[in-house]
Amino acid sequence: MSIDDSAPFATIGEARDRMAAGAFGPLALTEALLDRIERHQNSLNSFITVTRETALKEAAAAEAELKAGHARGPLHGIPLAYKDLLATAGVRTTFASKAYADWVPDHDASLVRRLREAGAIMLGKLNLSEGAADSSSQSSAFGGPCNPWNLERITGGSSGGSAAAVAAGDVFGAIGSDTAMSIRQPAALCGIVGLKPSYGRVSKHGAMALSFSLDHLGPMTRTVRDTALMLQVMAGYDPDDPTTVDLPVPDYVDAVDGAPARLDGVRIGVPRQPFYEGLPEGWDRLIEDALDLFVKLGAVLEEFVLPHAADLNHLGSLIVFAEGAAFHADAFRRDPEKFGPNLRALVESGENLGAVHYIQAQRVRRKLCEETLAAIASYDALVLPTTPLPACPITEDDPSLTGPRLRNTLLFNVLGLPAISVPCGFDGDGMPVGLQIVGKGFAEDRLLTLARVYEREAGWYDRHPAI
Repeated sequence: MSIDDSAPFATIGEARDRMAAGAFGPLALTEALLDRIERHQNSLNSFITVTRETALKEAAAAEAELKAGHARGPLHGIPLAYKDLLATAGVRTTFASKAYADWVPDHDASLVRRLREAGAIMLGKLNLSEGAADSSSQSSAFGGPCNPWNLERITGGSSGGSAAAVAAGDVFGAIGSDTAMSIRQPAALCGIVGLKPSYGRVSKHGAMALSFSLDHLGPMTRTVRDTALMLQVMAGYDPDDPTTVDLPVPDYVDAVDGAPARLDGVRIGVPRQPFYEGLPEGWDRLIEDALDLFVKLGAVLEEFVLPHAADLNHLGSLIVFAEGAAFHADAFRRDPEKFGPNLRALVESGENLGAVHYIQAQRVRRKLCEETLAAIASYDALVLPTTPLPACPITEDDPSLTGPRLRNTLLFNVLGLPAISVPCGFDGDGMPVGLQIVGKGFAEDRLLTLARVYEREAGWYDRHPAI
């Protein structure tokens, strides 16, 4: 069966429909994407490890099951890939670092296991910032990934390989991680959808950590519905991860499919300062167009000042340094020379903080979170730019840009709220711009519905790079 040029950019639902109609099977689709990855790898560098043999075996098994009428669900036979900080049995998991480059786990991370059980096919492990600790992914020990919209520009970080592979049509979806921006910012800069779920909604068991109390794992796809399909499998309590919360998991796909035509009565908070300040040329118009669209759809927008924003970002940074140093302590003590300069600086900064500063940061965090959550409780969602900085040329990337890049995102990790980035247009250089929508805790179904209504009316989701 042949695969036409449109298949790699089909939605997950469209791909499954074509399989059901006999246009192609999981094996042909997997072979086509593996060939596509091979063609793109030298220019994109989005993968650290391509699991060709495993993928073909899984695809053949999925094809046989589907032909026998044993469908496991909407992800059965769909090729995905995982950020290379998730444990995969028998496949090296490197954290994009020389310090962990030879680690071959004997187990799957919980999310990898869940997706395998749902019939998804693993194409490989995706590139990222070393230790998930920079904002461009250029610190990877395996070389940084490139943005498929312009190969001379960064993808964003730390889930840069995930964003690039999804945007380029090399995978139908990916798992990313997000500690300060790392799903949403690369999703915005590569023109795809990236969801950071509520803290505790998705298991982190088997994921290498940057910050135990701020890390989130989530899906990265080309459409909101595809995100809902992946989240449906990923979400839920996991006894192997004590940070997960034992709450019912809504039907996310049903919520997205039932998205209303209008948003009458939906209250949206618009925190202008500082989140809308200092945007690149042309971004203001795109963001204002998005706000106008929400109004046109019947939503009520209200400008307000989000309390403690700078303080929450500051506390988040301190916590990342301390918890990152704790995770890497043994490996750093054994061989600090295997750590790149960015990750080494983070570990050394964390070691210098001390227990008192860390404990005080967590104590103040709780108080400020309570006050901030109370201040936004009357809104159904918040809307703001995903990031204030564009995808700069790789040659101009610098660690000093990390602070400005996380301005609009880190505080929502500290708060533990779900947040999604969706495409909202292209700037004068033809690069994607992202809009961030923040929802209420454990209300991903409502957040996805709101994002789907915007996506459907704005119409940016079907644009793809010419790669």
